[in-house]
Amino acid sequence: MNSIIRLNSLMRCGRPIFTYFKVKGWGWYYLSTVIDDYSRYIIHWELCSSMTSDDVSRTIDKAIEKARVTFQNPPCLLSDNGPYYIASSLKQYLCKEYNIKHIHGKPLHPQTQGKIERYHRSMKNVIKLNHYFCPSELENAIDGWVKYYNERRFHESLDNLTPRDVYLGQGEKIKKIRETIKQNSIKKKNF
Repeated sequence: MNSIIRLNSLMRCGRPIFTYFKVKGWGWYYLSTVIDDYSRYIIHWELCSSMTSDDVSRTIDKAIEKARVTFQNPPCLLSDNGPYYIASSLKQYLCKEYNIKHIHGKPLHPQTQGKIERYHRSMKNVIKLNHYFCPSELENAIDGWVKYYNERRFHESLDNLTPRDVYLGQGEKIKKIRETIKQNSIKKKNF
């Protein structure tokens, strides 16, 4: 089975709107994120001073390296229809370098990108509470959020596991431990 990687920069209804952040005195920075579709694990993110197909290619390269993707069964890439994702240079690059199938979401259908959209909204609700005066401050804040999201934030849709638990294949083991603890607690209560 092919795994699906979602890559997005928060495009709503096909309009070219990035996930962006203002850095005081530096201008706008754009966030490119690669998320594993199954586990919701953030594989890689990158803060860019622009948003071009080269930025997207670089983000994908790093995500593939981090995920240790094997190309016997290459992943699919699901993205929206932003100009940097539909660029022919990106399509050629993905095919030539990785033999990755690139799937575009249905135009005017943001639900296709629901997981990454929800992630970006949750992240921005926290990150945008502060002002940032240099890009490294913003990067540190995003890095802290990603670690929290991947490793400590339980998701109801993942049976109250973290994305890291599911991504690393530890979900069933953790659920069995929880069930054992629950049964032991019930036994103790009945005495």
